[in-house]
Amino acid sequence: MYDRRFFQTKLGQAAMASIAAMCAFVALTTQMQVDPAFAASPAIEAVELA
Repeated sequence: MYDRRFFQTKLGQAAMASIAAMCAFVALTTQMQVDPAFAASPAIEAVELA
């Protein structure tokens, strides 16, 4: 199915580019050290009127 003739077609080249992009994305995201995001606490407290 995936032989040399397939990868010489435009579809095969697009498949290879997609696979390379996914590999690069995984490699880059595994190196990221992201701190968890916290919601900003409001400076003014809201008071509800009954």
